[in-house]
Amino acid sequence: MLGLLITENEQQELQYIIKRELEELLLDLEDQRIDKLVKQAMKERYKTIFHLYTRVASEEEIKKYIPHKLIME
Repeated sequence: MLGLLITENEQQELQYIIKRELEELLLDLEDQRIDKLVKQAMKERYKTIFHLYTRVASEEEIKKYIPHKLIME
């Protein structure tokens, strides 16, 4: 296990960057033109990034990005 000391500003910046990545992945997962194999990799990436997000965001913010059925399939 690793530890990380960050300032409040750095935490907010991490939240912002991670939220943007999660939103982008959600949009791409809805795109019908993307191959199923690629989507599976994107779902795994979403899960990993979501777990990282749970470490820097408040519970209220986390609720907005809980993986949907689309991610869990």
